[in-house]
Amino acid sequence: MELIVLTPDKKVFEGKISSITVPGVDGEFEVLENHAAIVASLQAGDVSFLAQEGGKQELAIQSGFIEVLDNKVSLLVQE
Repeated sequence: MELIVLTPDKKVFEGKISSITVPGVDGEFEVLENHAAIVASLQAGDVSFLAQEGGKQELAIQSGFIEVLDNKVSLLVQE
């Protein structure tokens, strides 16, 4: 699946991943391949994802949103 992570200032990451875990406002959740479409608010915490090239990566965020649609994950976050 494809991931793009954007902050107000820059593109933090763009590439293929196999999974991502995010700090949702109602609790942490994981997105895997073929996940149902979703839009959710994120709270302060750590985003971690398993990139197909580069292994596990982590990013601390203050807040944001996640959108999942057709195996494309978009994160709009404040670092």
